[in-house]
Amino acid sequence: MSSEGECERGQRRKNPSGPESLPKQEDIRVIVLEQNILEQNEWYAQQNRALFRSRGIHTLNLMSSPGSGKTTLLVETLQRLKGELCCAVIEGDQQTSNDALRIAATQVPVVQINTRQSCHLDAYHVQRALEALPLDAVQLLFIENVGNLICPANFDLGENEKVALMSVTEGEDKPLKYPLLFHLADVLVLTKLDLLPYLRFDLQLCRQNALQVHRGVQIIETSAYTPDGMHDWLAYLREKVRAH
Repeated sequence: MSSEGECERGQRRKNPSGPESLPKQEDIRVIVLEQNILEQNEWYAQQNRALFRSRGIHTLNLMSSPGSGKTTLLVETLQRLKGELCCAVIEGDQQTSNDALRIAATQVPVVQINTRQSCHLDAYHVQRALEALPLDAVQLLFIENVGNLICPANFDLGENEKVALMSVTEGEDKPLKYPLLFHLADVLVLTKLDLLPYLRFDLQLCRQNALQVHRGVQIIETSAYTPDGMHDWLAYLREKVRAH
């Protein structure tokens, strides 16, 4: 075999535009992959859901952006339900146990999950945390997800309901900019209503935007720092536990 022939073939291989470099149709194999990348999470979520059902535990997955007031609302909720409903909390954060310490101060059982670099909780995280909670005594379980408006919405944790929280400091267009979370949420809790006099926030427009994304979403307005700012939220929780 001559070196001239080898050189010519090498030039054809190096030239991607030449017809010889293109694969022939009969050499192409098409492989279709349709496996659900969330299949494992869904398996754990179904296990969690079965456990909650067997124990009679109503479970809420709380999701929002950082700083929306999830933990503050939760602390006030636990204090006002003390002696009435048996609650427990799973706290999700990338780092620190700051929020879990605030919950523990209410004397409610709490488990902290630090996800490190992950931006959401998944059903396996929740399943492991459940092992450390006194489930026989729990009627209402709050899962406070990592602060994020995108990733947590994609992961079923086995909860009864998804709750989206949004503070009036965030702008009326959040449901339109992050539609998946608000579309999947059973309830939208608006927080920090006591700040409305100091903001340029159109409450009616916010409601319209939320209903545009999810026509059936229940909207509850709250303020953790006013005497009756928690009334509708607490009534909602009591009714859910009774119905469950």
